[in-house]
Amino acid sequence: MRHVEQVMGMPVSVDVRDPVDIAPLYAGLRRVDARFSPFRPDSEVSRYGRGEVADVSAELAEVLGICRHYERISDGAFTATPPGRSFDPCGVVKGWAVQRAADQLRNSGATRFCVNAGGDVVAAGEPEPGRPWLVGIRHPQQADRMCAVLGVRDLAVATSATYERGEHILDGRTGLPARGLLSVTVVAADLTTADCVATTAFAMGRDGIAWADAQPGCLVFVVDADLVVHRSAALDAYLVADVS
Repeated sequence: MRHVEQVMGMPVSVDVRDPVDIAPLYAGLRRVDARFSPFRPDSEVSRYGRGEVADVSAELAEVLGICRHYERISDGAFTATPPGRSFDPCGVVKGWAVQRAADQLRNSGATRFCVNAGGDVVAAGEPEPGRPWLVGIRHPQQADRMCAVLGVRDLAVATSATYERGEHILDGRTGLPARGLLSVTVVAADLTTADCVATTAFAMGRDGIAWADAQPGCLVFVVDADLVVHRSAALDAYLVADVS
């Protein structure tokens, strides 16, 4: 079964090779959007940012904990509250929400599926025996080119870049758009980690390359502002095609 819907401001596609109901996955993502969207004045996130929430929900408490963790280990480069900006945990919520959706699929009995949320991917099992799921890493300056193609099983892949949404990733230490990198792709066991590490590394600039590569269980593919590729040596095992 293959299906795609626009949720949380992005296309979310699901390719499931097992007979399961995918409707709860999309319903869950819509609930997350209602709670966490900073663009909805009535969302919990918006009300929290205005100081109107005394007791946060368990879900927001979990996201706040993740935000604080990455702010701490990045010395403030990652933050949900950059100077002069309203509270916005989107750097955590996307990967966290899609990972929860993938876990929901697993709990329903699916063992072979791929969830792609705006280019961030959770892959489980194999689409066919002996064949991995293929995930492309887009060239940061040429939309019709790939830097590499990865073959993954039971892994998550996230990319942070400016080619889709402009300079939306800020360095929390300055409140200004991050500089030094064009794209950061991270492979990890779960999308929460992959997405957070990719976003944090991008916010850190060139220092984020070594930082991301040192994060436990993470492999990186980074294109810096000079179009130089940096990648983890262990990532070679997953490269189906290297065209960088």
